[in-house]
Amino acid sequence: MTRTQKQALRTRMAVGASAVAVAATVWGVTALVAADDRTAHPQDNASRQDGGSRRGEADGGPDEGGTGGAATGAGGAPAAPAGLPDTIAHASEGGGNTVNITIDDGPDPRWTPQVLDVLARHDVKAVFCMIGPQAKAHPELVKQVVAAGHRLCDHTMNHDTTMDKKPVAYQEAQILDAKRLIEEAAGGGAKVEYYRAPGGAFTPDSRRIAAAHGMRPLGWNVDTKDFGRPGTAAIVAAVKREMGNGPTVLFHDGGGDRRQTVEALDQVLTWLKDQGRPTGFPVRTAP
Repeated sequence: MTRTQKQALRTRMAVGASAVAVAATVWGVTALVAADDRTAHPQDNASRQDGGSRRGEADGGPDEGGTGGAATGAGGAPAAPAGLPDTIAHASEGGGNTVNITIDDGPDPRWTPQVLDVLARHDVKAVFCMIGPQAKAHPELVKQVVAAGHRLCDHTMNHDTTMDKKPVAYQEAQILDAKRLIEEAAGGGAKVEYYRAPGGAFTPDSRRIAAAHGMRPLGWNVDTKDFGRPGTAAIVAAVKREMGNGPTVLFHDGGGDRRQTVEALDQVLTWLKDQGRPTGFPVRTAP
């Protein structure tokens, strides 16, 4: 081999090595970007049931954005239909200073009728986030909720606040089985329009699954802490203190004695009227 041929060979080898290095770098960056996509949504892991206390999404991210994400989720979840984002909603359809009232963990035969009575007295509509088996056990209450003009929300089968750490198939079953039971209980073609993860344990996959089946992921801004029964006055004070965080307020009509919630809801709705703040429903579609 001549000196010229040797030099040409060395040049080709150097170029080949550089190409491998570049490819490795590109692959590494791509892998990091893909991994980061799982943590790019701070709301997905922002809220958990921690030491018996419930922490909400008062510091959650934007309400809108995107058209439902990629064609499929990391676990094969289908993309959201066009116009129904899989981002977590907090804003109100009414815009401005409109407030969204949301009620979790029912329906309950003792407390749901009392909550419905309070809402009716104030002429306020709310979103009821229901547990699948509870809806199946009390279809008459689900029908009352729908007949009164309120909206339905899927709150899973078992209220598992660790479901964000479970396989995608488990998340899918928790969401879709509950949706089916709630809609069967409601009858008359009523639809579940939102999905709220227990304890805020959203994942990119659970959001995509919900949106793909017609349910907008639903967060909250004001955690009343009523679940822990801190007292009626404390619940009302929490609403007044946190209303600056955003328009969606979290109450409960299930999971135990909700007497304080019923009393506080009545006082909060009176206060909102005095403040000139109307109530409405959370957004479902992108602007």
